[in-house]
Amino acid sequence: MNIFILNLLMLILAGQSLIFSTASAATSIQLNCTTCDSRSEYERNVKEDNTLDRNKTVVLVVGASGSIGQPAVAQAYSKGYETRALVRNPNQSSLFPNGVKVMVGDLTRPETLHDAVAGVTGIIFTHGSGGNNPQAAEQVDYGAVRNILSVLESPARIALMTAVGVTKPTVGHDWKRRGERLVRASGLPYTIVRPGWFDYNDRDQHHLVLRQGDTHWAGAPSDGVISRRQIAQVLVASLTSPSANHKTFELVAEKGPAQTDLDPLFSALPADPALEVDAIDDRDNLPLSGEPQSVIKDLNTLRGHFKN
Repeated sequence: MNIFILNLLMLILAGQSLIFSTASAATSIQLNCTTCDSRSEYERNVKEDNTLDRNKTVVLVVGASGSIGQPAVAQAYSKGYETRALVRNPNQSSLFPNGVKVMVGDLTRPETLHDAVAGVTGIIFTHGSGGNNPQAAEQVDYGAVRNILSVLESPARIALMTAVGVTKPTVGHDWKRRGERLVRASGLPYTIVRPGWFDYNDRDQHHLVLRQGDTHWAGAPSDGVISRRQIAQVLVASLTSPSANHKTFELVAEKGPAQTDLDPLFSALPADPALEVDAIDDRDNLPLSGEPQSVIKDLNTLRGHFKN
């Protein structure tokens, strides 16, 4: 009898222990859920903070060691932006102001460009192959745009420099124009600047004029002239101007003083047609139906890639 009562008491105690354990487990699960909710909210806040961090102006200049790249780096840095200069040779750091972050990469090798674009909010393209070499034009004038955009993980504002007369069919121009098309197809905010002949302007020739339609095809300074410093100024200014978004224009200077406020110049221009790969008023003389399949593939890959 005593043994029976003892066993009964043990069963009762075991049941109470099981009930307590179950209740404790339920409490523990509830606490974990509360912790998870708090962690989720914390992670959301961190993401928001990261978004705010990304909204800090971080500018990458492509072709930074060139004659337009160097003043573009200097102007971006002088505005207080976190400025990165993309170069192939790390010994070129002396070309830039102290405080500019020199990034080493090869524009023809996308695997070398990830660090350069990480966290950027603006990219200024000032690169160029020079001459009319078909392979260099494809690999550099076009390929650099494709490769940078292909490794870009978050949206950034683009300022792309090409050239006045870019719609006049030549090997070099065609590849630059294809680079423009990649930028428009990407869905990113952008400004495309087609500057006139560098530093052919007179001392009193600094009044900026923005044209559209690319109708000047002489292939000489008569197409328009502009200082390198002003090209860099317009490229940098376009990154933070809503009025410059989705606009393509030729940039030249006429006699007269330089304007201090560029927004009225940007605002006066119509934007490029939505969902089109060519600029407003451009001639339809490079039809997509005749483009290389590799170019069509690149356009399709990038088209809307950064849209949510």
